[in-house]
Amino acid sequence: MNLPERARVVVVGGGVIGTSVAYHLARQGVSDVVLLERDRLTAGTTWHAAGLMVTFGSLSETSTRMRQYTRDLYAGLESETGLSTGLRQCGFIELATDEGRLEEYRRVAAFNRHCGVDVHEISPAEVRALFPLARTDDVLAGFYVAEDGRANPVDVTMSLAKGARMRGVRVLEGVPVTGVLRRGDTVTGVRTPFGDIEAETVVNCAGMWARQLGEQAGVSIPLQAAEHYYLITEPIDGVSADLPVLEDPGAYGYFREETGGLMVGLFEGAAAPWRVDRVPDDFSFGTLPPDWDRMAPYLEAAMSRIPVTATAGVRTFFCGPESFTPDLAPIFGESPELRNYFVAAGLNSIGILTGGGIGRALAHWIAEGRPDVDVTGMHIDRLRPYQANRRYRAERTVEALGMVYQAHYPTRAMRSARDAKRSPLHDRLAVHRPYLRDVSGWEMPDVYGFTGSLSPTWGRPEYFEQWAAEHRAAREGVILMDMSFMAKFLVQGRDAADVLEELSANRVGTMGTVTYTQWLNEGGTIEADLTVTRLDEDRFWVVASDTAHRHVEARLRRHAGDRHAFVTDVTSGWAQLNVQGPGSRDLLAAVSPSDLSFPFRGAAEIEIGYARVLCLRITYVGELGYELYVPAEQAVHVYDTLVEAGAAAGLRHAGLKALASLRMEKGYRDYGHDIDNTDGVLEAGLGFAVALDKPAFVGRDAVLARKAAGPLTQRLVQVLVTDPKALLYHGEVIRRDGRDVGYVRAASYGHTLGGAVGLAMLATGGEPLDQAWLDGGELTVEVAGSVYPARASLRPLYDPTSARVRA
Repeated sequence: MNLPERARVVVVGGGVIGTSVAYHLARQGVSDVVLLERDRLTAGTTWHAAGLMVTFGSLSETSTRMRQYTRDLYAGLESETGLSTGLRQCGFIELATDEGRLEEYRRVAAFNRHCGVDVHEISPAEVRALFPLARTDDVLAGFYVAEDGRANPVDVTMSLAKGARMRGVRVLEGVPVTGVLRRGDTVTGVRTPFGDIEAETVVNCAGMWARQLGEQAGVSIPLQAAEHYYLITEPIDGVSADLPVLEDPGAYGYFREETGGLMVGLFEGAAAPWRVDRVPDDFSFGTLPPDWDRMAPYLEAAMSRIPVTATAGVRTFFCGPESFTPDLAPIFGESPELRNYFVAAGLNSIGILTGGGIGRALAHWIAEGRPDVDVTGMHIDRLRPYQANRRYRAERTVEALGMVYQAHYPTRAMRSARDAKRSPLHDRLAVHRPYLRDVSGWEMPDVYGFTGSLSPTWGRPEYFEQWAAEHRAAREGVILMDMSFMAKFLVQGRDAADVLEELSANRVGTMGTVTYTQWLNEGGTIEADLTVTRLDEDRFWVVASDTAHRHVEARLRRHAGDRHAFVTDVTSGWAQLNVQGPGSRDLLAAVSPSDLSFPFRGAAEIEIGYARVLCLRITYVGELGYELYVPAEQAVHVYDTLVEAGAAAGLRHAGLKALASLRMEKGYRDYGHDIDNTDGVLEAGLGFAVALDKPAFVGRDAVLARKAAGPLTQRLVQVLVTDPKALLYHGEVIRRDGRDVGYVRAASYGHTLGGAVGLAMLATGGEPLDQAWLDGGELTVEVAGSVYPARASLRPLYDPTSARVRA
C-alpha cells in the first residue's frame, strides 16, 4: 500500500459521515485530504441503514437546517458525480395517535415551517388517501411533507466519495488506523500498518468504532452500539415506489416501500446494547441474530398499523448494530483532550438524513477555524469521560434508543444511569423531599416537597404550586439553593491576569470584584458566558455553567499554553450554596460576624461557624443575594448553620425550576440554551459586559466592526405571553403583524409576571430593532396551533433598573 507521507486532513471512516466530511472539505477548498477506510466504503452501519430522508421532527434549528441541506444535496449530487443517491421524494407522514404527541407535533410543525419545511397537518382520511394500507381509526392527525422521502445509503456514500475524489481527495480502502501521532496536546497524524501519515487535523468518523478509536488518542467518545431491527415483507398488492414513508412512533414503527414490499422498521421502547466490551474490528458487513422473543411485542404493535404486513410473507428479519449517545445528540466537533482532533459520530439513526449537513458544518469548522452553526447541543465537550464507562453505556443505551420514539414531554428526564454524582449536601437535602433530576450527571433538586412520579404533560406539572411557592420566597423572603454542580476553576500564576484579560470581553482585573463576562471567538460570537473573580494579584476564581464545564476548561488551558498560568478544576472540591432574596443579608448577618457591607459584585472571605467561605455578592435570580463557596468537607456544617438560623427568617429551599423562572423573569442569559456560539455579543444584549476600551481581547475587532456597521436588526428580547394559560418551552414561533420574526429559544413560567416568559432572537428584516419597533406592531406567539398575544422588551420585564439587586 502506497500511502502519502502527509496530508492537511486525515478522515478516518468511509461511511456516509466520513465521505461527506471529505467531500465538503474539498468543496471548501481543502483538497489535501486523505480518507482511510479500514475495510470497504459503507462498512459498519451505513450499508444497512434504512435511508429515510426526513426534514420534519426536530426543535433544533441546527438539526433542521442540516436535514434540509442534506435533502437538497442528495437531490443534486447525481448531476455533479454521475452517480445516483437513490433519493425518491415520495413524501413523509408522521402519525399522532394521542393528545401528547399531537401537541408535540403541532409545536414542531410550527417551528419547522418557520425554518422552511413545508409541513401540513392532515386528517386521518387524508392519511388513508396517501397510504391506503394504513389503519387510521385511532389516528388524531398526520403531519405530511411532500418533498421528504428516502435515499439509498450505499448510493449516497459512493456518490459523495466520487465527488470527493473528483476534487482531489485520496480515498483509500483496506487501511485501518491503529493509533495517532501527537505532540503535547496536539494531534500530528495517524499510524497505520502501512506507515504513518502526518496531518494537521484528524477527523474520527468511525461510527460504532469511534469510541475505541478515540481511546487510542486519549479522547473520550461515549457512544454505544445497540441492536436495530427491521423486517422486509414479500411484495404486497398496492405497494409502489411512490408510497410515502410512514412513521408511527406510538406503535414503535416506520414503514417504507422496499422492492414491492414494505420495510417495517422498529425503535423499541427498551433496547439491547451490543458488545459493550468492544466492537470487533472485523465486523464490517455482519448481521446479528434476531431476538424474536424480545421483539415480538414491538413488531406486533407496528404491524397492527399496516394489517396486511401480518399476513404477507417475510423476506428478511434484519438485525444490525447502530450507535447511540447518552442524550441522543450527535458527538461533533474538536475534542477537549486533543487539539485538532475532530469527531463526527454517534448519529443515533439520523446519519443518512443529516449526513450532508454534518459534513458541511464540520468541513467549515476545520477550514475556517470555527463553526457557523449552533453546536452547543452536540459539541463533544458537553459529555463527560465517565459516560464512556461500560456500566453507564450498558444502562443508558437501553433507554436512549427507546427515547427515539417516545413523546418528548418537557418534564421528561433520563431515568437510567442515575446517581452518578452527588452534591456534598445530598443527604441533608433528602429530608426536604426533593424531586431530583439529572444535571450533567449530578442529582439535583428540581423542586422540594414533591417525590411522586411525574405525569407526562405539556400543561402545568403536578409540582406547579410548590414551584410557585419557591419562586415567591425568592422574591419576598430568602431561599437557599444548592448549586454545587456549577463548574469552578482556580487560575493562578504571574500570567493568569494576562490570560484572562485576553479571553474576557469585560475587564477582569479589579481586586475583590466579580466580573460578569463573555469569552468570544475571533468572529465576535460567544464561546462562554461566566464570571471571573480576582482574589489576589495572581489568583482568580472562574465559574461557568455545568454544560459549559469542559468547553471552558479546554479553552482556558489552550489559551494559557506554556505561560505561567495554571488551571485547576476545583468543581468537586467546593460546594456552592446560593442564599438569595431580600432577606439574604439578614440571614448571613445572623451566622457571620464578618463585614457584609460590600457592594454588588463584591467578593470577600467570610466566617460562617467553623468555616471560612468565599462569599460573592452576585445573583442569577434578580434579587439581593450571595453565592457561598465552601470547601466540600465543611459544606454540611455551613448548611446546617444556615438552616438553623433560617428557621426564624422563613428560609425556604428552592430548586432548579425556581432558578429557571426567576432568571427568565430578569432576562438573564444561559449559554447553550438562549445564547450560543453563533450569537454576536451585541445582538445577545450583552454589550454592557464588553469593555471595548481595554487592550485587545479575542473578538474585539469583530465587535468594533459590528458596532460601526449601524443599528442592530436582530436582537435577543424578552417575550411575555399575556394569557396566563399558555406555556412556553422552546421553539414557539413569534410573529409581528402576522409575519414570522423569530422563535423562543428558552422559556419558563413567570410567577411574578403572571404568564409564560421567554427569550427570543427576533429579526426585523432590515430596519433597526428597538423598543419602538417592538411596540409598533402586534406581537403573537403560536403554541401548538393556538395563537396568543404577547409583548416584548429589550429591558428586563422584572426590575428593569436592578434596584432590588443593588439594594
